[in-house]
Amino acid sequence: MPYPFDCIGEFMFFETDLQHSDVILIPGASHPQLMERAAILYHQGFAPFILPSGGPTQHVEETEWKFLKDIGVSLGIPPEVILKEDQATNTFENARLSLDILQQKGLSPKRVILVCKNYHARRALLTYRFIFPPETIFYVSPVIDKTGVNKENWFHDENKINYVMNELEKVGKYFRKAIYQIGRIKPDTK
Repeated sequence: MPYPFDCIGEFMFFETDLQHSDVILIPGASHPQLMERAAILYHQGFAPFILPSGGPTQHVEETEWKFLKDIGVSLGIPPEVILKEDQATNTFENARLSLDILQQKGLSPKRVILVCKNYHARRALLTYRFIFPPETIFYVSPVIDKTGVNKENWFHDENKINYVMNELEKVGKYFRKAIYQIGRIKPDTK
């Protein structure tokens, strides 16, 4: 039976087909499922590098990058293919600082796999598209994280509803100013 809010689920939860890419990017988080998916994709030959991004946070001992790197190494990823970005504190910084790291390494990725939490997929994709060159092609490989939130259950539990609706609100907050800037209009100050 359809619900009137199914369009929210369609917008927030999605994935794309994957193709061989130049790098696998992971917006930082304290969810091991992210690196577990990236490791599977690496071992399947989808990309030669993995770049987890994330600085210090209360959810991990050191940085999100170190947390994810350690998981990757434990899953057989050679440390030298795990690139380092350990300063980012939000998704915009994950994208901007990851692009900086890639450019410093002389990499200009044309195809990128984005491994992210499934309810973060829309905001992550929009953010990375906003920061990376327009010709970059993104493939999205979302994971169900330790919260267990997915497209079929997000509206059955107050905590899960909050995860998804907070992400939906952030899409508006993240991109309102950017849209004004690109459209060269002044926001209504009323």
